[in-house]
Amino acid sequence: MDHTHDPQATAFYKPDETGGKSGLASWIFSTDHKRIGLLYLSLILLMFCAATVLGLIIKLKLMTPGSTLLSPQQYNAMFTLHGVIMIFLVVIPSVPASFGNIFLPLHIGANDVSFPRLNNFSWWLYVIGALLALTSIFTGDGAPDTGWTFYVPFSERTTTNVSVAVIAVFILGFSSILTGLNFITTIHRLRAPGMTWKKLPLFAWSLYATGWIQVLATPILGITALLIFAERVLKLGLFNPAQGGDPLLYQHLFWIYSHPAVYIMILPAMGVISEIIPVFSRKPIFGYNMIAFSSLAIAFAGSLVWAHHMFTSGMSDTAVLVFSFLTFVVAIPSAIKVFNWLSTLYKGSISLDPPLLFALGFILMFSIGGLTGLVLGSAGTDIHVHDTYFVVAHFHYVIFGGTGLGMFAAMHYWAPKVFGRMYDHAKAAWSFWLIILGMNVLYFPMFIMGLQGMPRRYYDYLPQYAPLQMVSTWGSWFLAAGLILMFWNLYQGCRYGPPATKNPWGGATLEWTLPSPLQHEAFHHDPVAPEPYDYKGVNPDG
Repeated sequence: MDHTHDPQATAFYKPDETGGKSGLASWIFSTDHKRIGLLYLSLILLMFCAATVLGLIIKLKLMTPGSTLLSPQQYNAMFTLHGVIMIFLVVIPSVPASFGNIFLPLHIGANDVSFPRLNNFSWWLYVIGALLALTSIFTGDGAPDTGWTFYVPFSERTTTNVSVAVIAVFILGFSSILTGLNFITTIHRLRAPGMTWKKLPLFAWSLYATGWIQVLATPILGITALLIFAERVLKLGLFNPAQGGDPLLYQHLFWIYSHPAVYIMILPAMGVISEIIPVFSRKPIFGYNMIAFSSLAIAFAGSLVWAHHMFTSGMSDTAVLVFSFLTFVVAIPSAIKVFNWLSTLYKGSISLDPPLLFALGFILMFSIGGLTGLVLGSAGTDIHVHDTYFVVAHFHYVIFGGTGLGMFAAMHYWAPKVFGRMYDHAKAAWSFWLIILGMNVLYFPMFIMGLQGMPRRYYDYLPQYAPLQMVSTWGSWFLAAGLILMFWNLYQGCRYGPPATKNPWGGATLEWTLPSPLQHEAFHHDPVAPEPYDYKGVNPDG
């Protein structure tokens, strides 16, 4: 039965397609990639809301100088929790674990990922890691206060509950590894007949590059987290200088993973943008081969630049020169993507629907974040702005302005396909402009404060920074208002909106040939692999 125009079609499955289970059990024990993707999405959005509330409280405390709202210990714990939740529970799994799980098999003409049970297990590891992270807040001597980087020797000396938090990070790392392994194998083994590498959607290319980073880099994070735990419990003296350890060794181990992790965060969002822009400009993507290659180049080069976080640590001038050079090299494939996206838009028949608005917002915010990253990649300027608010601004422009807006673009692009209903376009546009306004008012003053020398992570600050801190806090309120409007509009649309057609945007990839909402078994026979981004004869059917 085709549910494309059925106003009652709000479920994914018929009763006999849930393995004999019903209710909650039919979801949490499901091996279906679409259900697992939705389970990830629901938890990721819940964690995002929790971390956003923490961020709003931090900005409220920083609105005026002096001892207000929070004690220093509470402030340290709060920005640590904000960072840990946002990085490990939201941003790293955001696009690949949710929309990657739902749409990667559909993009390549498969009915599921290669290892469905392992896919369900990776979700359970995510849940266990999230529960342990939350447990660390309420047990022992309270929430960790080290920052999300868990820098030694403080993370070993503090009496707060760091041990449980790093074990949570270790388990979350395993979840990420299993997801990456699943995606790599799926792309290699389950492509439909005729789905050559040059016909692979660019979203699949981004997940492929990300998968290799997850598999190769994440074990280093797991080992490092275990070493912190071992040193706290067994007093081994690996990192603690008081026991003959080397704290710089910890920084190397941490950033060998955590800088590639930035690309785990941003590459899938770039893949989303590469899907959206050609659809809403009604043109084939400009430079398909270079965009696909640049995803692999970013994954490779991004794994070699970790020590640009350590220019002030006292390493040799030769090492500084090499890592600074490599940092500029990794900017090249990122610039290729931006150039090709803009070239695709050039002379296109552009339709400013909400997914394209969020994609354009991504390009703006990511470009600001990327260009300011070159300031940090140059050792001479980094010496002056290292560990200042300039770094905070750069990081949030790239991660929230990049990955966050990429995630929101994916939600607006694929929600009609997943849920079979359409949201209100006018409210979506209003939420976009509020979010963009809020982001820039919130984060841009941080660039100025950083250039003026304000250190990050400080509980209090000099009165000279008060006006910019107040403007920044106002920006957080605009951003929160935009987020509330966006989530409410999507919820209302997915529950009560008008029925969506099979292909409301006129997309050319395989998921748009399927009914809306998606059914349990997508393909009853091997699909014909289409030419990527060929819009001849493909028009919106709504």
